[in-house]
Amino acid sequence: MNVLTPPLQRGMKELERSVFKKVVSTLVIKVPTKKVGVFMKTFDKDLFNQPRTRNVLPDPESKETKLIILRTDLEKIEKVDMIKEEGVSTFKHNLEFDYNFWTAEQILHAVMPEDAQDIPSSFTQIGHIAHMNLREYYYPWKKLIAEVILDKNKNITTVVNKIDSIDTTFRFFKMEVLAGEDNMIAEVKESGCKFKFDFSKVYWNSRLHTEHDRLVQLFKKNEYVCDVFAGVGPFALPAAKKGAIVYANDLNPSSHEWMKENIKANKITSGIHPYNMDGRAFIRQAVKDLQATSKDEWKTFDHFVMNLPATAIEFLDTFRGLYHDQKHLFNTRAKLPMIHCHCFTKSTDAMQDITERVANIMGGKPDPLKTTLHWVRNVAPKKDMYCVSFPLSSELAFAAPHR
Repeated sequence: MNVLTPPLQRGMKELERSVFKKVVSTLVIKVPTKKVGVFMKTFDKDLFNQPRTRNVLPDPESKETKLIILRTDLEKIEKVDMIKEEGVSTFKHNLEFDYNFWTAEQILHAVMPEDAQDIPSSFTQIGHIAHMNLREYYYPWKKLIAEVILDKNKNITTVVNKIDSIDTTFRFFKMEVLAGEDNMIAEVKESGCKFKFDFSKVYWNSRLHTEHDRLVQLFKKNEYVCDVFAGVGPFALPAAKKGAIVYANDLNPSSHEWMKENIKANKITSGIHPYNMDGRAFIRQAVKDLQATSKDEWKTFDHFVMNLPATAIEFLDTFRGLYHDQKHLFNTRAKLPMIHCHCFTKSTDAMQDITERVANIMGGKPDPLKTTLHWVRNVAPKKDMYCVSFPLSSELAFAAPHR
């Protein structure tokens, strides 16, 4: 049996909710309430069985009987003997469905051209905001699409659409409000922390929460973590709450301010140091600042996190010679940091492609026996995001730095 669908409204550009009413005529059996179970079992293959509907409805005429709804394509009831024996009645009944009944996808299917593919009913949720990434094909319907999304998701009060690629300097999307409130201050919970930020001015991707959690699990209490592209703190704050000592940086002034706000809101009173610098300058400064806390003894980070997949690999040249001036403090018991660098690749051999790019930038290939590659997510057809993790070698760490 076909699933119920709303009336087609091809060509609609402005949402008219009233035209999505539909009346369905079907057979029902009026049975005594105590015999509903018996009849349901007998007519199990003939039941209405539609999503978000009931096969049994109350009888408006009596509390002693119920109405069992049968399939719409059933012209007559074959089990006539049981009907006669039990003395129950059958009749045609009209079921009414309106705009509120249909799903967002059903409404949009009814509106879009017949040859439309990938009906745009999906979105990323950031607090009260539904963030859509509509293809240009759907722009004539963008307001209608947004209104439907708003109607069908009660915890969404703002619908926005990305209107260009990510800002390469400050990592945020330009976007337009399509429906609902013009309120871009989002609040989300992740990894046991609360985050608040202006989604129009900072970068946040809810799809990365698993990756945030994965890396935070690697950090141990009292370890030193350097978060080079920290955003509003999805790695830094949970790590600090766990007891790691975190130096966290972002070039975007808005991200930096919101990170400081989130540190206060989560009552993290120690173990986190926010910076607002260029990534390369920050790496060098953080290393100096940490070493300054222990002048005569080697002290450095256990982990560097570089979550800027579009360009993070390009910043790895900073690590060549990073500890050149501290070589005299290094001893055989000391260790060098692990680097966790996010990146994109379109290669079928991700490990080879990524490690070669790392080697080209750093001037030396990471140890293949100690290098791991973690697939994070697919971001586009034949384009994947990975995190490559490897220890910084002493050869690179103490090399003569590029000037």
